[in-house]
Amino acid sequence: MTDNGQVPVLSHLVGSVSQPDAESVFRVVADTLGNGVARIPDGEVGERFYWIQFQKSRFDATPGLVRVGEPGPLLRGLFDNRPIAVGPGVDAASLELPPLGYADAALESYRTFSRLRDDGVIPAGVRFQVSLPTPAGVVGSFFADDAKAAVEPVYERAVLAELDRILDGIPHDDLAIQWDTALEFGLLERAEIRGHRMRAWWSDEPSEVLAGVVERAARYAAAVPDDVSLGWHLCYGDVEEHHFVQPKDAGTLADVVTGIARSVTRPVDWIHLPVPIERDDEAYFAPLADAEWPSGATVFLGLVHHEDGVAGALRRATAARTAVPEFGIATECGFGRGPAERTVPLLRLHAEVADALS
Repeated sequence: MTDNGQVPVLSHLVGSVSQPDAESVFRVVADTLGNGVARIPDGEVGERFYWIQFQKSRFDATPGLVRVGEPGPLLRGLFDNRPIAVGPGVDAASLELPPLGYADAALESYRTFSRLRDDGVIPAGVRFQVSLPTPAGVVGSFFADDAKAAVEPVYERAVLAELDRILDGIPHDDLAIQWDTALEFGLLERAEIRGHRMRAWWSDEPSEVLAGVVERAARYAAAVPDDVSLGWHLCYGDVEEHHFVQPKDAGTLADVVTGIARSVTRPVDWIHLPVPIERDDEAYFAPLADAEWPSGATVFLGLVHHEDGVAGALRRATAARTAVPEFGIATECGFGRGPAERTVPLLRLHAEVADALS
């Protein structure tokens, strides 16, 4: 409780944080937000700085997978944007992917997290957060259209194997797993990127696309034991700080949230939703009033934008409260690709907004 008897508003960090290494992330977050967060991620440092782009190196190292088309400009000078396909005569079921890197990074970062908590740097009771991309999101982002259906189960098994290693190596009462769900909203909104319409590979019927997204969410959730904290980051994409498409309102988010509430049988601890910077109108949030929310889950809204500070966040919060009376705060997405000098001011902004709303 705060001094005035109010329940404090918590902050949630989506995943990426612009710092040189995991220890720097843990220290700066603990120093700035302290008990204002229930979980701390490792910032997705190193090769993971551009979210899932590093997975392309794993696909390039997999016998039987090939690039389609001629090389073009590299994203950030590092990442080949050509789609990936299953090679001629190769059975996708026979593909053997190398370790994906998520478990290795999590286990190494947890050792640092545990040491800092033992030293009193990280408050007791704060969990270590591991953010994992949905398998459908990775496959849908990188593979040629005619390969997605065949490759998805292969990659899903690989991601769940990484999850199993994490579960085996980190005490469950210290761990929080977040499923990052982004590409799915491009599919649901039939967004167009560089002249290409995003389409689900399992159906072109809107209701069946939604059903497929929800069914996958339930399957991913079932892989996480009940004693591990579980949440979702729902996202409209963050390619060079741009969405796949700007949502007209939170209606599609509400549909997915309701699907999760109805389909996931284990406890859900949090759900994070984006809020575009210009949306401080009640109409954006209105569909959330009719959403079904998982019992006991904390709602985190991406109200915090570095461009307009406390005032902008409070405008959005005022509108949000007409549909969602209680919520925590966050940025729309991770902020690991922004300049490092923005990190501490942005974390302080979280604290200032949370204090103003408490």
